[in-house]
Amino acid sequence: MIYPLAGLALGAALGAWRARARGGNRLDLLQWAAVGGLIGAVIGMFALVLIVRSAG
Repeated sequence: MIYPLAGLALGAALGAWRARARGGNRLDLLQWAAVGGLIGAVIGMFALVLIVRSAG
């Protein structure tokens, strides 16, 4: 159950880093972090479902 949370945190960090690298302001960082976090959480959820379904 940690994969979606890890994906959320990693995606948010990468999104904020990407916005900062492009010279974004505070709202840009928040928006990119939110979108990156959502994408990471969805990928983590798919990974969790695949792992659980293959285990048993």
